[in-house]
Amino acid sequence: MPTRYQTGVVTGAVLPTLLRRRSTDEYHPPPLTPPEHRSRARAGAALASRAEQARRHPLVFAATRTATAVALRAIDAEAGEGFFAVPADAERSAAVADDTFDDLDGPGVVDVQTHLVNPSRFHGPSADALSWYLSMADSERWSAGVDANLLAPAVWADTVFGRSETALALITAPPGADDTRVIDNDEIGLCRTIVDQHAGPGRVLTHAIVHPNEAGDLAAMAEWTIDCRPSGWKVYPLHGPRPDAVDPAHTGWFLDDETGTAFLERVRHLGPRRVAVHKGISGAIHDASPAGASPRDVGPAAAAFGDIDFLVYHSGYEPNRPETAYRPDGLGVDELITSCARHDIGTDANVYAELGSTWHLVVRKPEQAAHVVGKLLAHFGADRILWGTDSVWYGSPQPLIDAFRAFTIPERMQERFGYPPLTTETKRKILSTNAQQVYDAAVPDRSDDWVRAVSERLAAAFPPV
Repeated sequence: MPTRYQTGVVTGAVLPTLLRRRSTDEYHPPPLTPPEHRSRARAGAALASRAEQARRHPLVFAATRTATAVALRAIDAEAGEGFFAVPADAERSAAVADDTFDDLDGPGVVDVQTHLVNPSRFHGPSADALSWYLSMADSERWSAGVDANLLAPAVWADTVFGRSETALALITAPPGADDTRVIDNDEIGLCRTIVDQHAGPGRVLTHAIVHPNEAGDLAAMAEWTIDCRPSGWKVYPLHGPRPDAVDPAHTGWFLDDETGTAFLERVRHLGPRRVAVHKGISGAIHDASPAGASPRDVGPAAAAFGDIDFLVYHSGYEPNRPETAYRPDGLGVDELITSCARHDIGTDANVYAELGSTWHLVVRKPEQAAHVVGKLLAHFGADRILWGTDSVWYGSPQPLIDAFRAFTIPERMQERFGYPPLTTETKRKILSTNAQQVYDAAVPDRSDDWVRAVSERLAAAFPPV
């Protein structure tokens, strides 16, 4: 029987970080598949053995790059191999693991989707929803209940910048009415200001969260433009009631309806002309009248507003719908591609597909991961895919970065489905340079000397509760 450990954070068999069950605030993950069960068992046994050989506690060893190598090799073996290029020696040697995952000649990583909360705001409907999903989907981490202090700005700074090679991060926020949000636009701006003061400007970008179907938000955009200085506008069309809906199940709004058009006109007038729109990860089954998480409106909106960049967060991915080869009538990522293809939105257009949470969800299902990345490359091209992680929900994003660096689309799938290869240069574009271009941002150096001072300032501005 595998050794079991219990701590204040994790209870259960010790596994590499990539194989622990995680979540976002937006979905309840599907049950583990048989290959996932087998890869967890394989990795758990290998981790215990490697930790003993290294004379390190398994919980400590689980957070290392060698443990990431253990996880990826276990996943690859169960998937038929050819998805993760990780040598066997990377399981035993930190130096080999570093050589496997590092890209010393590449640009710094740009994460366009990171999260944090104000602990003093962690109450009410938005906090309840976030706690429910985290507790349901990540019982290994939150067995004693969700601690908002572990999602606070100080933890975010240490986790994203201090425990990963992320060089530039964009702060966004979950949805919620302004008086119930777990963090508001002004507070997001304050986090950026504190980082600017210690690390220099340009280390952090921000979104302003807008709910166009909530009273007052469209009018407030002018004030947020000045006070919050956002790099883009984040919207959740699946959030809140549709003004014209008779059936209450038809929640949300669409980019191409009256609500969405009024919002996009406002963006065009005020700038910045970047809209980060949540599409996918709805936790619901699409029907004939899909909820606002459906990406069916992206193509027509992008065609009508060609002077606005549309950043499609999550790329339309739905965890409860396995990704396969593209089908014009398919849902999930397929629905995004179809919507854009019908309006001639392709590789040189104004739509970008973002991987936050999507990559996290498919990394343990590498055949689906190859379909997701392959389809996005085939339709949108290497210049229109953006890296995001949804950290700090998942802890350090470094294992996700390492997994992406090691990932390949097997030649057998390239030949069968017409997918482009996922080259080192393509990975660099996705991990960094595409975001630099669309957000008009330069990547700072990777120094983390400032992280401790920033964490202390953020802890003072957003004290624990």
